[in-house]
Amino acid sequence: MNAYDFDNTLYRGESSVDLAIFMIRNNKRIILWLPKIFWGLLRYKLCLIGRERIEQLINSFMQAVLRDREEVLGIMEDFWAQHSRKLDAAMISRIGKDDIIISASPSFLLEAISDRLGTKNLVCSEVDFDTMSVSRLNFGENKVKRFRELYGGQGIDCFYTDSYNDKALMDISGQVFIVKKGRVRRIR
Repeated sequence: MNAYDFDNTLYRGESSVDLAIFMIRNNKRIILWLPKIFWGLLRYKLCLIGRERIEQLINSFMQAVLRDREEVLGIMEDFWAQHSRKLDAAMISRIGKDDIIISASPSFLLEAISDRLGTKNLVCSEVDFDTMSVSRLNFGENKVKRFRELYGGQGIDCFYTDSYNDKALMDISGQVFIVKKGRVRRIR
């Protein structure tokens, strides 16, 4: 089984950032949250707050600006109509139906285009639409934890990612490839 990161590997850019910008343009309720979100993300990147605090911030944001599942799914349709051009067709052509995509992005973002990704096996952050909150943040070590929950002791033959931040997944993979601007380089 091969595994692929999504952002900057199969998608040229950060899909969650593009989604946030798309939502800002199309949902004026978000404007009031921008300073709080950017300040929180900056503090997180500087390791001044932990994963739990950033998860609380994301949950507060989603509860304030999103109404329900139908609104989210409608946003996905409009988002992908404009952003599907950023999918890397050459990288996606490598994906087999038994391969998996592991991403910190929310599952609803990738599920909306799963028919274009070559596999239905998605390991993503999960959102509870009833509470409009993140029920599982698939980030860092959580990616390996969730992979183990779903696939047990099965290993990853080849792992494709853009970032050494995925070291935990690299450690359980036979071969590791770094993807930069569509170029693939084996590092292990």
